[in-house]
Amino acid sequence: MKNTIHFGAGNIGRGFIGALFSQSGYHVTFVDIADDIINKLNEENSYKVKTAADPQEVLEITNVSGLNNMKQEDEVIEAIGQAEYVTTAIGPNILPRIAPLIAKGIVKRLKENEAPFYIIACENQIGATDILKGHILEQLDEETKGMLEGRVFFFNSAVDRIVPIQNNQGSLDVLVETYYEWVVETDQEIPNVDGMITVPDLAPFIERKLFTVNTGHAVTAYFGWLAGKKTIDEALNDETISVQVKNTLKETGAYLVKTYGLDQGEHGKYIEKIIGRFQNPYLHDGVSRVGRSPLRKLGSEDRLVKPARESARLGLPTENLAKAIAAALFFDVKDDSESVELQKMISEHGVEHVLTEVSKLDPNSSLVKEIAAQYEQLKK
Repeated sequence: MKNTIHFGAGNIGRGFIGALFSQSGYHVTFVDIADDIINKLNEENSYKVKTAADPQEVLEITNVSGLNNMKQEDEVIEAIGQAEYVTTAIGPNILPRIAPLIAKGIVKRLKENEAPFYIIACENQIGATDILKGHILEQLDEETKGMLEGRVFFFNSAVDRIVPIQNNQGSLDVLVETYYEWVVETDQEIPNVDGMITVPDLAPFIERKLFTVNTGHAVTAYFGWLAGKKTIDEALNDETISVQVKNTLKETGAYLVKTYGLDQGEHGKYIEKIIGRFQNPYLHDGVSRVGRSPLRKLGSEDRLVKPARESARLGLPTENLAKAIAAALFFDVKDDSESVELQKMISEHGVEHVLTEVSKLDPNSSLVKEIAAQYEQLKK
């Protein structure tokens, strides 16, 4: 049986990428620091993936096990030596922490295994695999780097599947939406994984997804939070929020159509499909979950700021994107450390400081002025 390593044994890892590998005939070794999940994977060697739909589909995921990377470093290194793929779904901020361990695994593998080895970071981050690769290369000497050519391959990817926070304590089973998309950038023939799509140029796919799915999700969450809504579907049942989300995605759509030559009509249908996914009442996806980590989501290359900045540069409308960024600045959830930090920054230094330091926007730009004005309007 073929082997793969997946860093991140949480709901997304088990409910999406890990499940696809298992269904494609791989033994999946999940690597994580959560002892309860790792122990249960090793005890049960299986779990169920259930779709948030009516009727519900239940898939049995088998041939799985787990390793704790904090306690079983040698075992993880050994497993990397035997694997065909290493994938991740741990959050972009954690990639630097696992890079040294993957690097050790690569060093051992290059000495013992001639087979090609594929590394793919499956994160909501443009160029996530490039980021991981950079941290891995920092751990390798020049001789080892020279041995990577033709043997170790790094591919960027775009991933899309809604996996809500769920009450599955004591169970490995995961609830997911029916829809998913996993696009990997390569022009090579690589080992088949059912559900994986390969393309030579990822940029149109990843930006279409990031600036439609992730932007739309975030906008719904931030306006939903301001309006006191609990879930994403509840927020979209509010006509004011629904119109705001649609108008914001029209602006990101205009940027995508102009930049990548997408068909405007087809992209309009894609937007409708995405909003329909958000309205799935079986997901019960909380606005506080979707809105969390606002500092990352207000980053210069992320779902709100990049399309706003690039739209402004292209002379396209930005009114709704500016309003969405302003709404994000109000996100105040006490158990989210980034939210706490965001509110502290605004309290001590003001909104323009956040837009300059976090979003890397020109403080004298019309976009910053527009966001600040929208912030004051929402404040009222």
